[in-house]
Amino acid sequence: MTLWRLSWAFLWSRPMVAALNLALLTLGVAGLVFVLSSSLQLQSRAERSLSGVDLVIGAKGSPLQLVLAGLLHLDAPTGNIPYASAALLAKQPLVADVVPLALGDSYRGFRIVGTRVAYMNWYGASLSQGAAWQASMQAVLGHQVAVATNLQLGQTFAGSHGLAGDANPHAAQPFRVVGVLAPCDCVLDQLILTDLESVWEVHEVGHPSLAAQPPQQAVPAAHADEAEKREVSLLLVRYRSPLAAASLPRWVNAQPALQAASPALESAKLMRVSGLGIEVLRAMGLLLMVVAAGSIFVAMSHAVRERAPDLAMMRMLGATPRRVALVILMEAMWLAALGGLLGVALGLGLTSALGTYLATVGWGGVTGLWWHLELAWVMIMTLGLGALAAAWPCWRVYRTDITLLLQAPA
Repeated sequence: MTLWRLSWAFLWSRPMVAALNLALLTLGVAGLVFVLSSSLQLQSRAERSLSGVDLVIGAKGSPLQLVLAGLLHLDAPTGNIPYASAALLAKQPLVADVVPLALGDSYRGFRIVGTRVAYMNWYGASLSQGAAWQASMQAVLGHQVAVATNLQLGQTFAGSHGLAGDANPHAAQPFRVVGVLAPCDCVLDQLILTDLESVWEVHEVGHPSLAAQPPQQAVPAAHADEAEKREVSLLLVRYRSPLAAASLPRWVNAQPALQAASPALESAKLMRVSGLGIEVLRAMGLLLMVVAAGSIFVAMSHAVRERAPDLAMMRMLGATPRRVALVILMEAMWLAALGGLLGVALGLGLTSALGTYLATVGWGGVTGLWWHLELAWVMIMTLGLGALAAAWPCWRVYRTDITLLLQAPA
């Protein structure tokens, strides 16, 4: 019998103790893997959604709400602002580009966003099917929207007010699907994009088209009055120079109807709040693993005393102290390896369940099939704890004289 098989037999000679230690270790590893996997994926997705946007501008209110509504699409905007503000901002020499967003409606929980085609380019998104909209009432679906709704090119759908409304007040003004985005691992995956004119047409009647023109272009004089009345929910701004970060937000906040929010600043505040909870959950997982390691240590110490006759017989049959100690170490490593593998599998399963739930509320991007280097370190740490827990029992066996083993009570 090899040492691995012998140590496996020793491990399950006391099935209740082995099962308890295995359960403790599995829960600890699963908790740590779940927290790491879900938090790292959400953080990566949030950073991808925030990247490339230097300033969010909206109505007076909470700056954090502006960032959550404009970049992560997890909240409602603070109100509407004049569409003419986009042209005013575009004239600023420190501004490289301005993208307006018109929010308010949704389809099956996915937000309909009126914007410009340039919005997709900001995130480096590409089309997997069809093309971008060329006229009003045409829509491009994010990848997860297309999967969840099963809408195909050429099909139509009608939006509803809000994010959770089941009513269909815009049935007379349906959108037609003209394109589907490839997965970008960003907020665009959960959005339905269309022209600004589409959003205005749904809520207004008889207005000429203005949204097809970027804010940098002058609005025709015949439509000047209409442009003054048009509103959008938010403006996303890219700086031309880092100097804009010092002056532009102050200029915006000085306007009577506008407020500026820095994504970098507001996301840092949010991470300080949410990061505390994540660290607490990580600490709980680590605590369970330490408790499991302590339990393994106690189990191995008792096993050395209970198996004194067996260990003495091994020595009498020619086994060296090193090989006898190695059997005890292998028993602990079996336990650590099983607990680590089961814990990783359970943790990724819980992450997959969380991803399924988040997809139902319009925030996907979390999956149990995702892997990160930190998860590999969890497995290595688990094996290290197993070896550490068995170190003292192994040393006792290695240093114990065979005569003392033979004299130990049965």
